[in-house]
Amino acid sequence: MEDILIPLAAIGSIFLGLPWLIFHYVTQWKKSGSLSIEDENLLDELHDLARRLDDRLATIERITAVDNPGFRRPDTERIADDLSDDHVFDRIAERRRQR
Repeated sequence: MEDILIPLAAIGSIFLGLPWLIFHYVTQWKKSGSLSIEDENLLDELHDLARRLDDRLATIERITAVDNPGFRRPDTERIADDLSDDHVFDRIAERRRQR
């Protein structure tokens, strides 16, 4: 009896269990391939927070430049021009339209 059960269990696990396991994880990977609504909301909140912090830093730099004429202000304007908010928002809107 054991001579029949062991090969049947091995064949069943190879032809039934293994494909089921592979297809199960393929569908899980496809589900997790995109951001959830909660993740998108969190990303939007973090982007708003980063923008507000950047504005605060620019204000502090302006105040410091007025108080201390020898203060060397970093090239924040050049960096801000390269990464304009409009371009970032356009990319986010385009990704949402593609779904």
